[in-house]
Amino acid sequence: MAELPDDTISEAERLTHLARDREGEEAEQYRAERTQLLETHGFVARIREEDTRTVLVLHPEEWVEGGTIRVERIEDTDRAVEIPLTGAGDPDDWDEIDEHNRAVAARVREEYGDVHGANAEAFADFMGNHYARPVESATSDEVDEFLTEYFPRNAWPTSEQKKTVKESVELVFECVSRTAR
Repeated sequence: MAELPDDTISEAERLTHLARDREGEEAEQYRAERTQLLETHGFVARIREEDTRTVLVLHPEEWVEGGTIRVERIEDTDRAVEIPLTGAGDPDDWDEIDEHNRAVAARVREEYGDVHGANAEAFADFMGNHYARPVESATSDEVDEFLTEYFPRNAWPTSEQKKTVKESVELVFECVSRTAR
């Protein structure tokens, strides 16, 4: 369980986004404010750049020596908090992304029926909630993750939905492709 209060985590994320959106002195001011906020809890922040996303990592200051995380000092990784800042999508854009994804799912339902529509809604939930990205930006690995992990466990699909889910996802891409033309 993370030691940081939820409001501290939220504020650290907000300050990080503000710093990333600004330059120079203003960006430094937001980073300094975040540092001060986290210091009161004995935590520090770092940004981890991954291949597909950027993550804000908040972790105990005691894990660091000379600017480097000392793995031997980490007894419980659950003490750290990881917040995706980007990735395929920016969580700050979630409302717009959710609205877009729901509109695509509604088009699938309207054009292909309730079963495909329900599957498209599950896919919209997955892409919005897990990746904060539009449905059409899903990679093949993400589609596989949806089909094999998320859908069977979280969508509570009917037998008809299970039979048609792959086709439903294809219809999502088809609807978006037709709209983009």
